[in-house]
Amino acid sequence: MNSINFVILGDTSIASELGKKGTSSDITIHDKKTNENIISYCFANTYPEKLQPLLQSVAMADYAIINISKLDSFLGEQIVAAETLGIKNGFILHSYEVDPEKIKNIIKNTGLSSFVILDSLEELKAKVSEMKPNEGDAEKSNDEQSKNTCVVVDHAFDVKGVGTVILGTVKQGEIKTYDELVLSPDNKPILVKSIQMHDDPVTISKRPSRVGLAIKAVSAKDVSRGDVITSPGLAKIANTDFQIKFIKNKYFKEEISETQNYMISVGLQIRTVKVKQLPESTLQISFEKPVAYLKNEMCILFRPDSKGMRIMGYGLLE
Repeated sequence: MNSINFVILGDTSIASELGKKGTSSDITIHDKKTNENIISYCFANTYPEKLQPLLQSVAMADYAIINISKLDSFLGEQIVAAETLGIKNGFILHSYEVDPEKIKNIIKNTGLSSFVILDSLEELKAKVSEMKPNEGDAEKSNDEQSKNTCVVVDHAFDVKGVGTVILGTVKQGEIKTYDELVLSPDNKPILVKSIQMHDDPVTISKRPSRVGLAIKAVSAKDVSRGDVITSPGLAKIANTDFQIKFIKNKYFKEEISETQNYMISVGLQIRTVKVKQLPESTLQISFEKPVAYLKNEMCILFRPDSKGMRIMGYGLLE
């Protein structure tokens, strides 16, 4: 089966019309199975009060649906989040009160300029049904894929008679039953006992599949959202600090202070950090808890208690 993964931004009430409700915490996931695809729709339950689950839900997706019932600063923040995290394709719905020309003006100079503005939920469903999965690295050889597996964890729990079950997305390569992989940032070896997609057992899953993995060698309490399951040696671990070339969000108007606590998002990992400004737009980011990342992965810096735009900017981890 193929997977197509959406994040729903704006008014998320349409989720129940698009798929069946599944896992729900501060992030809720709905999904629908067709003859060829498993389509997932995730959204942040606690946004706009909390920015963290918004960044995490966008990071889980390849496409976005923006359902606009009003034009406000929170819509702008969600558009910035989607653009920063590289969401370039998707659909826009809007209420009758919202002028579609205003929407076009908002997105025309952003990475979301190719989004398709639709007139109805039924039209959206029809467009989604025509989509093909974003396989990303599907052109790589099987041998190369097997050496570059990366699954990003979004939920973990214990199931009686099964053991530890992890829910996540195959972000790179493929995963197979009985693979011996590594859970990072704790660098713990694990064994994949079984794989499910939409409750159906499979023996192999490729990017961008959402999967449920029964794993051996760790318990659910040892797994956190944002942990990555990778081929040995693929994930890099930053233990105390790292440096990034920082690209500031033009809508974030505050000055960056070395005495202020900020937060970073790396994949689905969230950390409290201190920053120090260095020459040539470089920031040194210091933290207490390790971060796992892949080469050239994005790091987003944000201030959760800012009164205005909270997304400060981003850099790449080398």
